[in-house]
Amino acid sequence: MKTLNEYMKLPYRMEIVPDVEENGYVVSYPELPGCITCSETLEQAVSNAEEAKREWLAAAIEEGLEIPEPVNINEYSGQFKLRIPKSLHHTLAVHAKEEGISMNQYCVYLLTKNDTLTHI
Repeated sequence: MKTLNEYMKLPYRMEIVPDVEENGYVVSYPELPGCITCSETLEQAVSNAEEAKREWLAAAIEEGLEIPEPVNINEYSGQFKLRIPKSLHHTLAVHAKEEGISMNQYCVYLLTKNDTLTHI
C-alpha cells in the first residue's frame, strides 16, 4: 500500500460541476467514491477538493480499504469496432446526412448524449 503522500501525487481526475441552485461549484473525484465537496468560488472549490481527497485517502488507509488507482486514459485508443444490423446502419447514415455530419460524428453525439443522461 502506498503512503498518503504517494496517493496525493497520483493524477486522480477532478470533476467540477457548477451548482446553479446554490450559486457555487460541486467537486468530486469519480475514482474515489463519495469524495465530494463544494464551495461558492471555483478557487475555493479546488482547494476544498484537495483537502477532501486528502481526508478520503487518509480514512481509506486507516481503515485498510482498497484505494483505486487513477484511470490511465492513454490506455484507450479512442476506437472500437461495432457490428450492427444493416437497417440500423442505414438509419444512422440517413440521420447523419440530415444533420450534415459524418456518421462517426453522429454516433459519437448519440453515445455522448445517452451516456450523459444515464449519469445525471
